[in-house]
Amino acid sequence: MIKVLRLKKGVIAIILGIIALIAAQIMSSKHIEGSNIVLGFSGGFLILGSLVFLYPILFAKKVDNEGGEVELKPVAKEPLDGENVA
Repeated sequence: MIKVLRLKKGVIAIILGIIALIAAQIMSSKHIEGSNIVLGFSGGFLILGSLVFLYPILFAKKVDNEGGEVELKPVAKEPLDGENVA
């Protein structure tokens, strides 16, 4: 699903945010200056990652023009495991 919706950048941003959060907590416990800056970068990465995850939902296209349901239309045309190809 991550590969189909192109969410790799979002996953990387979230991982960087978590790593920066851990580094900020370690810096804060050892009373090292600059821990607030690293904590700010952590928050920025986490917000950026969450926005990248919301991108496919916000810009989803209607699959059926007559129906009222909105579904995510994957960019790739590769069949996924367990789906019937018509």
